[in-house]
Order: sequence, then structure tokens, then C-alpha cells
Amino acid sequence: MRVVANIPHEACKITVFAWNGKYLIKFEQAMLEQTYKVNEFDITGDNDIKKLLDDVFMNQILERFHQMHRNLNDALERI
Repeated sequence: MRVVANIPHEACKITVFAWNGKYLIKFEQAMLEQTYKVNEFDITGDNDIKKLLDDVFMNQILERFHQMHRNLNDALERI
């Protein structure tokens, strides 16, 4: 697996990997992470990856982080 790009974002860390015919787009925020796999044939490279990360998709990613954080906190409170 090799790093293809680090894409700056104010709310999370975004790293793009190339591995086994796929791009892995990894989003990290605090102790949480989300990874999306995209077939290399579905996009043509760095420019398409950046287009994929539009405002709508990024808002969904950030909302999912918020939900994941809530879920983890709720689970920890039940211990």
C-alpha cells in the first residue's frame, strides 16, 4: 500500500492510498476513522478524487463522525 495524496481539510485528516487496484480514501478525526474503497477504473486519479470530496460528501463524512462519536460515548456510558 502506498500513499498517493494527503488532502488538507480543516476538520479531518484525509489520506489517499493506492492498493490492490483500488484507492482507499481514509478520513481521520480524533480517535475515529472512516475508509472508502474506490476502484481505480472508476476514477482517473488525484483530480477526480478531489472532485469526489465535494461539499455534500464532506458534510456527510463530518456528520457521520459526529454520529460515531455520539455512539461511542453512549456505549461507554453503559459500561
